[in-house]
Amino acid sequence: MGRGAKPYETTFPWLLEARAREWPGRVAFRWKRYGVWRRFTWSDYYRLVRWAALGLYSLGIGRGEKAAFIMGNRPAWPIYEVGAQSIGAATVGIYKDSLSDEVAYILQLSDARVVLVEGQEQLDRVLEVIDKTKVEKIIVDEAKGLHMYRDKLGDLIITFADLLGMGRRLEEQSPGLYDKLTGDLDPEDVAGLFTTSGTTGRPKLAMLSHRNLLAMAYQLNQLDPVERSWEYVSFLPPAWVGEQMMSIALHFMAGFRLNFPESPETLWRDFREIAPHFLFAPPRIWERIAKDVMARMEDSDPVKKAFYRLAMWVGWRAARSRLRPGRRRPSLGWRLAWYLAYWLALRGILDKTGLKRVKRAYTGGAMLGPDYVEYFHALGVNLKQIYGQTEVAGIAVVHPDDDVRLDTVGKPLPETEIRIAEDGEILLRSPAVMKGYYRNPEATRKTLDPDGWLHTGDVGELTPDGHLVIHDRAKEIITLSDGTRVAPQVVQNKLKFSPYIAEAAVVGERRPYLAALLNIDYTTVSRWAERRGIPFTSYSDLSQKPQVLELLKREVARANSRLPERLRVKRFVSLFKEFHPDDGEMTRTRKLRRRVIEQRYAGLIEAIYRGEEWYELTVEMRLEDGRRVKATRRVRILTAE
Repeated sequence: MGRGAKPYETTFPWLLEARAREWPGRVAFRWKRYGVWRRFTWSDYYRLVRWAALGLYSLGIGRGEKAAFIMGNRPAWPIYEVGAQSIGAATVGIYKDSLSDEVAYILQLSDARVVLVEGQEQLDRVLEVIDKTKVEKIIVDEAKGLHMYRDKLGDLIITFADLLGMGRRLEEQSPGLYDKLTGDLDPEDVAGLFTTSGTTGRPKLAMLSHRNLLAMAYQLNQLDPVERSWEYVSFLPPAWVGEQMMSIALHFMAGFRLNFPESPETLWRDFREIAPHFLFAPPRIWERIAKDVMARMEDSDPVKKAFYRLAMWVGWRAARSRLRPGRRRPSLGWRLAWYLAYWLALRGILDKTGLKRVKRAYTGGAMLGPDYVEYFHALGVNLKQIYGQTEVAGIAVVHPDDDVRLDTVGKPLPETEIRIAEDGEILLRSPAVMKGYYRNPEATRKTLDPDGWLHTGDVGELTPDGHLVIHDRAKEIITLSDGTRVAPQVVQNKLKFSPYIAEAAVVGERRPYLAALLNIDYTTVSRWAERRGIPFTSYSDLSQKPQVLELLKREVARANSRLPERLRVKRFVSLFKEFHPDDGEMTRTRKLRRRVIEQRYAGLIEAIYRGEEWYELTVEMRLEDGRRVKATRRVRILTAE
């Protein structure tokens, strides 16, 4: 089991074996079960992966096969994934909350013959569509309630424990088999098929090799070294490349401790208990944390509120001196003032949010508004933008610790090249660039140049000192009737900095001005309404309350005051339903699908630009049980001050 000149010229199974030999007794990951953190060493990890690999081999899975999974953040996921890779198979992740037709699409496209599911809910989703797929075996991690299926389905389903038991018995019978299987691996083998965001249509499957994924992790660790004693919490969807790059690729490369929470319901309690040293999260997580802090401070007593405002005033001053070109270190007086603010107020906030020990934090998957970046730096969190895509294993550009700026997403990783095409498109070249799209040679040709340049589809520019500035997806740019080009993401981020606005879809293509379709933030707006004695029964009811509409009017005006004239929102609507992936309005990673929204709300958008004040809106929604229903409500169209 050799490796090339570069540390990433290896495979995940080889690297895991090396870690098990190097640190056999060191904790690799922990999993909270029934209130207790169970520890697993690198030696334990390696043993479980061997058994999973041989169990899959017993099921007839081999080199070139595809093994799917529909999982939350549980140890069975990486054990299964690296086990499949050990026998030359590639894995494909499906989001845990995917609907049946989405599950069918990925299973059909990938030709997966085996699928690991978390529990009964995911099992039912697969069973609904299994006749349309090549799936021959379903492996269930959480066996609760499985006895109801055994008589009916026979040997179609087994538990994850059964799989490990099969592998253990095969290892006892053939002691050298695992080494023989992994000895045939190559760093260029496809390790996984990863779904693209699918903002403009059905997602594609990007083929990433062991070398691709580990090259990304190696580059990131070169720029931002992670210490082995650091803690990390796995909480993002395992099907997303963002979670894969941290909890498998960087974990194997750097050797930190990985932690799996007990359940989604206990996530933030477990997160605070671990208090990780670094983390990666998409904008929606950072927005949620900030909005919760803002809302709680509004609910606090006058003394705490005064301390918070004073501490944040000091924090803003310190942050603004660092987060700009030609940055400078705050003066000694301001540094002392910030430390005083930290001990008086900010430390308590960081402790409550689990961010007290964070040395380095990343945001990616979409652009986080600069207001939020500045906000977290004011709190004392070293939050940095990253830029990348599934096609480049997740990360290509990141802010250096000493050069974080609000107007950019950072500089390229050590072995990554950036070029700006004549039309402004960002091109990337790196050892982390994918091998192509699975079963889609036409899309591969459009995206990958013969000389290795990846066409990102994003528009941007490079600053003289090498920072990358992102404007937006090329297909997302809005052109107003007077020719003004607008990146809607910039305006949407300004609107979403309000603790009362969860989502904003800005429209205005070939129109005289911008308008916005808003979703209220139900958590913060409901607290706001309760404090004022405003009765409401549901999201739909609360979103249309006259007092809430006036609140949104003030928040839109506040956002407008910080935007150039042509980028200001003139009219807006508070929708009585949230944008949701089940309705096709967002991707599973919570990115807006602009085309779908513009088509679905076309009548409302026309009414906005006709100058109407009311519109009877009918929308179709999918309920949790899969039924589709139509809802109609009269909504008010407001003019921003």
